[in-house]
Amino acid sequence: MISIEARQKLIEIVGPENFDDTKVGLLVYSYDATPQFQAMPEAVIAPRNTEEISKVLKLCNEYKIPIVPRGSGTNLCAGTCPTEGGIVLLFKHLNKILEIDEENLTVTVQPGVITLDLTIAVEEKGLFYPPDPSSMKISTIGGNINENSGGLRGFKYGVTRDYVLALEIVLANGEIIRTGGKLAKDVAGYDLTRLFVGSEGTLGIITEATLKLIPKPETKKTILAHYIDLEAAAKSVSKIIASKIIPTTLEFLDQPTLEAVEAFAQIGLPTDAKAVLLIEQDGPAEIVAKDIERIIEICKSENAVSVEAAKTEEEAEALRTARRAALSALARLRPTTILEDATVPRSEIARMVKAINEIAEKYKLWICTFGHAGDGNLHPTCLTDTRNKEEIERVEKAFEEIFAKAIELGGTITGEHGVGVMKAPYLEMKLGQAGIAAMQAIKSSLDPNNIMNPGKIFAKETRKRVVVSK
Repeated sequence: MISIEARQKLIEIVGPENFDDTKVGLLVYSYDATPQFQAMPEAVIAPRNTEEISKVLKLCNEYKIPIVPRGSGTNLCAGTCPTEGGIVLLFKHLNKILEIDEENLTVTVQPGVITLDLTIAVEEKGLFYPPDPSSMKISTIGGNINENSGGLRGFKYGVTRDYVLALEIVLANGEIIRTGGKLAKDVAGYDLTRLFVGSEGTLGIITEATLKLIPKPETKKTILAHYIDLEAAAKSVSKIIASKIIPTTLEFLDQPTLEAVEAFAQIGLPTDAKAVLLIEQDGPAEIVAKDIERIIEICKSENAVSVEAAKTEEEAEALRTARRAALSALARLRPTTILEDATVPRSEIARMVKAINEIAEKYKLWICTFGHAGDGNLHPTCLTDTRNKEEIERVEKAFEEIFAKAIELGGTITGEHGVGVMKAPYLEMKLGQAGIAAMQAIKSSLDPNNIMNPGKIFAKETRKRVVVSK
């Protein structure tokens, strides 16, 4: 519990207008986008600058008050759900683009900046920030960094980690450190920048970030390939990559997802197809034209029923928007939508999709699959109802088998959603006891009082071990 004394000190730091402990205010921040998780914080605060955050953390460390940094709450692993009470910290005042440095190709931002706003701002100067999570219209850069978010362009351009050059971080004891810089090379000591990217708010609070930019691609083209066979679509992915072509976007949607997205977006998607590949390439016009021509040949050679090119940028944007709306479209079909992610080597996509379908049939569940086929990151999405306890038990068993299968195929339990609370019980399956112990040593060193987003990443107990064949 936050004592009366600590409460008063917090109000003195951030101002009464930035402190909320009303029932309505607490309820709003008691959950994120993850189903089946909700917990009430004791207070919600919105510091105005780094210095105030430093003072808040010193206070929380002294009084051992849990603190959960939160962006827009689009998190899908319960990473911003205050499961152990305490304080939720918002960044609504730290929402500025501080600098766009065209000489060094960098942008420096505060954590509350919306991803899409950043993208638009740099593109106006002919520059490009590639990471594009599906929630980019509302997600924040701070949240993207904490979760190491990916997106549709991850295959060619990488994920958030690949664009973070420098950070300003407030540690659990209130000390402020700066890591990295506007540098192409820097091997001075441990790579603390990379350590904090993807740390899910468990090691410190990011208050500023310098991100790498690249020149905006000259042109881009988008195509949609239709298949009547799931494995043919997966084989096309492998063959495109084996042909040494790296598309910007290489997305996979199965038939149930297609049906839901078309009903939602109504842009003429082929709902009779068993699967589609949404493929985009960008770069110099001649190279894009050559790559797209070769990709079309490959898709047809792998029995694509048809391959259609977007005739205008408006058509291409409609296809991209429809893909990003997959979760929203599926969420309309049942009371509860559980979107997961499991990643495998690209060569194992066909086997992974087949395994997901078999597991869904085994447990009599409605699981739709879509995702970033180019980087092997699939999103099996179960449409269910949390009020049906027996069905939810089957859902949990099914996902445990899906994660085990991903690891068996050389993959991992999460490619971009993070661990949070949802994946914590499965983390030992991936890292082993020694790996978990190494991470806990880092955590306890930087946050000995365990105030930084406690209860995340490290499970109180692990799932029953699933035997994974090597």
